Amino acid sequence: MKLPVLDIREVAERQLCCGCGACAYAAPDDIAMVDALEYGRRPLVRDGASDRAMADAMRVCPGVALEHDFDESDAELIGALRPGWGPVRAMWEGYAADDEIRYAGSSGGAASALALYCIEREGMHGLLHIDARADVPYLNETVLSRTREAILGATGSRYAPASPCDGLGMVEAAPAPCVMIGKPCDIGAAAKARAIRPGLDEKLGCTIAIFCAGAPSTAGTIAMIRRMGFEPEDVVSVRYRGNGWPGMATVVARTPEGGVASQQLTYQQSWGETLQKHRQWRCYVCADHTGEFADISVGDPWYREIEPGEPGTSLVIARTERGRRIIEGAIAAGYLSLERVEAEILPRSQPNLLAGRGAVWGRITALKLMRVPTPRFGGMPMRRYWWSELGMKARLQAFYGTFRRVFTKRLRERHPVVPYEAPSATREQDAA
Repeated sequence: MKLPVLDIREVAERQLCCGCGACAYAAPDDIAMVDALEYGRRPLVRDGASDRAMADAMRVCPGVALEHDFDESDAELIGALRPGWGPVRAMWEGYAADDEIRYAGSSGGAASALALYCIEREGMHGLLHIDARADVPYLNETVLSRTREAILGATGSRYAPASPCDGLGMVEAAPAPCVMIGKPCDIGAAAKARAIRPGLDEKLGCTIAIFCAGAPSTAGTIAMIRRMGFEPEDVVSVRYRGNGWPGMATVVARTPEGGVASQQLTYQQSWGETLQKHRQWRCYVCADHTGEFADISVGDPWYREIEPGEPGTSLVIARTERGRRIIEGAIAAGYLSLERVEAEILPRSQPNLLAGRGAVWGRITALKLMRVPTPRFGGMPMRRYWWSELGMKARLQAFYGTFRRVFTKRLRERHPVVPYEAPSATREQDAA
C-alpha cells in the first residue's frame, strides 16, 4: 500500500529528502535549507507556512517522485540503453583541453570545460554550482560563477551535502540563460521546477549532471577530517578529489603552534572506507545515478584500470539535442578533446548500476510491506533488473537488509530537522 506524504516537512522528517533545495526555491519566504549533521541538507519550514507554499514545494520535490516525459519514439535515442540508463543520444570519452582544468577536475574536467564554453561562447550568464563555504570550508554553498577562475576554484567533487537548487532564483533573475551543474537528483528537481516556472525554463540554458553514488552527510566529512587527525573547527580547506585522477582527499588545517598542516587519503580510504558509510537513506532507494534528466551527463569511465599518474578522462553523454549541440560546439571550439565511444562503454563504466536499480525495486517493495513511505519513479524500469541482474543472495540481501534498516535507521519514525551548528571558533579566534 502506498502511503501518502503530505508536505515538505514530512518529506524531510521521513528521510525521503534528497537535499536538493528546490523547495526553498519554490517557497523562499517559508522554507530555508540548513545542514542537519546526520542527514544532509534539509528544508526548515517556517511556522505558519502557507498551504500554497507547501503545495509549490511538493510539486518540485524529486524525493517523492521523478518521472520521465521525453519522447521514447525519438529515433536519435540509443534504444539498447533506454530502459536502464534513460535517454542517451551519443557518448564521448575525453577531457578538458585546458590542462589546468583537466588536472583539477575530478576526472577529465569535462563538466567544468563545458560550463566555461557555455559562458564564453554560448553567451550564458554564469554557472550555478557548489563551492566551499568561506567561513566553514567543510560545508557547501550555492554560487553563481561567471569566470574561469571561479569555476576552477570549485573543482574536485564536493562529497558533502549540497543544495544547488536553492539558487535557482539567481538563474531566473539572471539577464541571460545560465548553465547548472548538480547531482542527478538536483537536475531532476530543476526539471520539475522548470516545468511549472516558465521564467526558470527560459533561463536554464544547459543542465549538466555528475554521476553519483550517493550523498554523504556532514557527519561523513567530519569523520574523514578526524581520520586525518584534525578537528573541524581548525579546517582551512577540504578537497575530496582532483589534482590527479581520481585524486587524493586533502585537508589543510591550523595547528596548535599557529601554523598549518595537511593530510591526505586515497580515494579508496576517503570514499570507500569513510564517506560512503554516511550516505543519506534516500540514496539507497534512488533509481537515477547517471543524471537521466540532464542535457549532459558526465562521469568516470571506470571500464578499465587506471594507471598510476594517468591524467583524468571523462565519459560525456548527450541526453538531449541541446546537450548534443553544446558538446559538439565545445569540441569544435577547442574546449574539449573527445572521441565518440560505443553504447557498451556506459554499462561497462558503471558495472553495478543495473544491479543497483534492481536492488532498489526490492528495497521499495520491502518498505511498502513495512508501511514506510517510498519514492515513486515513472519511466525508470527496476523490476526487470531485480530478476536479470541479481542472484538469489543479492535479492535476499536487498529485501531483508531493508527490513533491518527500517529499525536501525528508524524509518517508520519522524526525525525533526535540527540545524547543525558548526564550531565557530578557530584556535586563533579562541585566543582572541
